[in-house]
Amino acid sequence: MKMCKRFGITMFVILFLGLVTCSQQTMAQTTTDGASPSSGDKKIEDVDLETRLYFIVLSNRETSDVRLPAELEPVIKQMKSSLAFKNYRLALTLVNRVKSNGRLSLKWIGGPLPASGASTPATPTFNDFSIGLIEAFSETGQPSVIRVSRFGFGSRIPVQTSVAGGGGVVNYEPIGLNSDFSMREGQPVVVGTLSVDTSGDAIILAMSAKRAN
Repeated sequence: MKMCKRFGITMFVILFLGLVTCSQQTMAQTTTDGASPSSGDKKIEDVDLETRLYFIVLSNRETSDVRLPAELEPVIKQMKSSLAFKNYRLALTLVNRVKSNGRLSLKWIGGPLPASGASTPATPTFNDFSIGLIEAFSETGQPSVIRVSRFGFGSRIPVQTSVAGGGGVVNYEPIGLNSDFSMREGQPVVVGTLSVDTSGDAIILAMSAKRAN
């Protein structure tokens, strides 16, 4: 019986990581609507940028209607045309300020990923978000183009496995995605999706950037 339980938990871990890997392979490509700096664009050297990273939970569970921010409507419309989920909910927005041609790094504990069965106050989820380089380019007659290099989001989640003789051991498993992309100033784009549990829920990562006031 213990061996069956251990086997079942091990298979859950493999399935979970497989879903994340598949998600990265199929959805890590960002839709930028042709937003890419050309040789004639002028690089903006000294400007502060406000970045927003959105975590949108996708689910087929029955939930009350939650109105999403207007700026995310194009993103949601795009996702509804390609993903079969009934409900979309904004779980978290990270707002940060960074100078053009600069980098950004952020670490925090807990959320936005749903807690695993092994998640407790003593074994929380650890998250990190980073941008290796963010650049702004001006384009005549068009909103500026923001280019993001070495985008990275990752979480280390606790997963409990049973051991011979009873009890259990909590190990941390890493998940996340990495990407390079460009976008129009002030227009959110989808960076990627992550499958987050065996219920079929997923999280969309979307991002926008604009000149700070």
